[in-house]
Amino acid sequence: MWSLLEIFVTSFGVGLSGALMPGPVLTVTIAEATRRGFWAGPLIVLGHGIIEFSLFIALVLGLGSLLKHNLVFGIVGIGGAMVLIWMGVGMMRGLKEATLKLELKEGERSRPVLAGLLTSVSNPYFIIWWATIGLWYIALSQRQGIMGLGSFYTGHIMADCVWYFSVAAAITVGKKIMNDRTYRWLIGICGVFLMALGLYFGSTGIKALM
Repeated sequence: MWSLLEIFVTSFGVGLSGALMPGPVLTVTIAEATRRGFWAGPLIVLGHGIIEFSLFIALVLGLGSLLKHNLVFGIVGIGGAMVLIWMGVGMMRGLKEATLKLELKEGERSRPVLAGLLTSVSNPYFIIWWATIGLWYIALSQRQGIMGLGSFYTGHIMADCVWYFSVAAAITVGKKIMNDRTYRWLIGICGVFLMALGLYFGSTGIKALM
């Protein structure tokens, strides 16, 4: 039986290795931090954490086996593709008006939270990770009861915080040496990347349904 510390440390390491991989959450973190500043990172992680915690609770309650079915994977992949392509197109359409101005309008802070939520739920491999590695960690942590489950989830979400907060901080500092043209290139690259991911996820979803 693993100790609480072992569960925390290993879940942090596994979570960090996943967060380091390029994906839609990293893409929107770069884009939003460039436009809004450091606090975009924590807000995106908040949105990401909301869907993660919901999925975590669902798995604890015994829904893990449902997420392994090809039908669910296919539906998530196709639905996710639509969301990613929509977000990518939105980035491309806003390129002409894009500037490095970081002032937020009233109520505008809610958008990075939504972006963190949508980019997480739109990624079918996010679901698959939780249905495999995440499910295994839950089974292991349950041997230590509530404290074990808490150690696992805390270690996992801390990995996201460390990585995405660091990315947001680096982008915020970097804006001082970045002009609007460079910024628009970065947003354009992010938009194309999201659309490409959307096409890839959609194709995997269709294959799963077939």
